Amino acid sequence: MPQKGNLKRIAIIQSNYIPWKGYFDIINMVDEFILYDDTQYTRRDWRNRNRIKTANGAAWLTIPVEVKGKYYQKIDETKISEKQWGRKHWATIRANYSRARFFNQYKHLFEELYLGTNEEFLSRINHKFILAINSILGIDTRISFSSDYDVIQGKSERLIDLCKQVGATEYLSGPSAKSYIDESLFLRENIGLTWMNYDGYPEYEQLYPPFVHEVSIIDLIFNTGPDAAKYMKSFNKER
Repeated sequence: MPQKGNLKRIAIIQSNYIPWKGYFDIINMVDEFILYDDTQYTRRDWRNRNRIKTANGAAWLTIPVEVKGKYYQKIDETKISEKQWGRKHWATIRANYSRARFFNQYKHLFEELYLGTNEEFLSRINHKFILAINSILGIDTRISFSSDYDVIQGKSERLIDLCKQVGATEYLSGPSAKSYIDESLFLRENIGLTWMNYDGYPEYEQLYPPFVHEVSIIDLIFNTGPDAAKYMKSFNKER
């Protein structure tokens, strides 16, 4: 999305593994998307796993990682613990999506990602997949890492400081952050704060009914192909 005058909208979210469509809508709705990866890695979260549709319902695909007990472990410090994870994930995806209408159109790209990825760190794997999916969708938003900048302490304070460092005039946040973001601090710094609304996504022809929205965007890509953007919010309205 091109900047208008001196306005700049950004989002700051932890890297996720093959995220759902709402994540990519946020990327497409901002001028810069910062992967917030020098913060704590959380277990049983979206950092290293996501869901796909199968004949037996939605199922998890999880990248095995090293977790060091009670040690404070950052996302960008988290290492992969099994070298064959990509081969296993690709076999599962191929088994469940080979009958999808556009699987053959994209299978070579994803096969290369899964079988050719030798990255040691989870965050770099997620970044590689996010960039590839952005390319499929036609998203050209600048992607950076929070570690590219100097950061301070405090949940809201950190976000505001990152906004100031990149010259942001507006911050777009996912709705779950309402539980901890101090809106008054953004107001005081004259940074607009807006919230993503995930309601109202249209359904598409999906394998294995009933329909489920909360699955990886690869489900949308394999089932709708070049029409994927029609089922997302950021492509279908003036931003």
